[in-house]
Amino acid sequence: MTADMSVEAQGVPDWPVHGGRIAPLLARFGLPADHPVIDVSANLNPLGPPPWLGEWLAAAGESLARYPDPDDDRARRAIAAHDDVAPERVLVTNGGIEAIHLAAALHAGDRALVVEPTFSEYALACRRHGLIVDRLSLEAPAFRLDLAAAEAALAGVDVAFLCRPNNPTGTLIPRADVERLLERAGETGTTLVVDEAFVDFSEDDERLTPLLDQVPNLLLLRSLTKLFDVPGLRLGYLLGAPEAIERLAEAQMPWSVNALARGLVAPLLADEDYLARTREWLAVERGLPGRVRGLGYTVPETHANFLLLRGGGDADAAGALFAFLLERGLLARHTHGFPGLDGAWLRLALRGADDNARLLEALAAWRRA
Repeated sequence: MTADMSVEAQGVPDWPVHGGRIAPLLARFGLPADHPVIDVSANLNPLGPPPWLGEWLAAAGESLARYPDPDDDRARRAIAAHDDVAPERVLVTNGGIEAIHLAAALHAGDRALVVEPTFSEYALACRRHGLIVDRLSLEAPAFRLDLAAAEAALAGVDVAFLCRPNNPTGTLIPRADVERLLERAGETGTTLVVDEAFVDFSEDDERLTPLLDQVPNLLLLRSLTKLFDVPGLRLGYLLGAPEAIERLAEAQMPWSVNALARGLVAPLLADEDYLARTREWLAVERGLPGRVRGLGYTVPETHANFLLLRGGGDADAAGALFAFLLERGLLARHTHGFPGLDGAWLRLALRGADDNARLLEALAAWRRA
């Protein structure tokens, strides 16, 4: 385990920090702005937004002329019903990013543990709120958590961040291991923050929601924007003990969740047809990581809607594969912004059958070249 108080690395020049940034990458590799691209860099539902969304947004336009009602708890109650928890355990947020920063703000000035490689926003949020960050590494290529080391690390920190399934590896810490960590965290007075932004794409119901009734020191972070492919609306939520949720709500900026996003929560969660079609797509395309592995690439076991791939020995090899794919109209996610991966891996999102077949064909061509 290492402690690090330096400024969080935000990648290297000309490499965007987050996925879904097509224009700067086309420019970096000298490709025209109208170069056709399938974006496999952002882990979004390839079904696209629900078909009724455009009409709903048009009808909801009048809400833009009013401030969001701070007493309107319909979104909160819809989430509570969907997740089978009390409304007092729910806080609606401006995307998963606000949920991360609120969790860090709850422990401003304390010490945090981040298990990585993982989403860089945890460490960034901690530093913005004055937390010292300790790091615990997941060892490649399996990226499994050393449970004993994690339990030992909790003794020195006030809050620990886990991503489950983990971004970018797709790996999943077993629930039994999380329960052991929670037991240890109860002894050390540590809050365990588990980001479940991709849990809707796991094969089984891997949510940790039932544990909320057993322990007071667990915060769960969720995202609706990835599942329903509406990242521009910024819509997420936090689940936790009522006392913790109350403190988080006090730290939240006024009107941080806009009226359109708040109004969408209930109809999104009620769209059973969309959720069923998503499950059908996943059932068909979940075999993609195994097929990529069959081409000779190193691919950790993934429980999410994306895979992590290593096709060479270093960042130069990964960069060459990145360029090869982009020239063929496939935008991968580089890993320069993920501590511990050093740009030597690529992350690829699962998409529809045709796009996945095209990706496999390109990866096979790279192995033959």
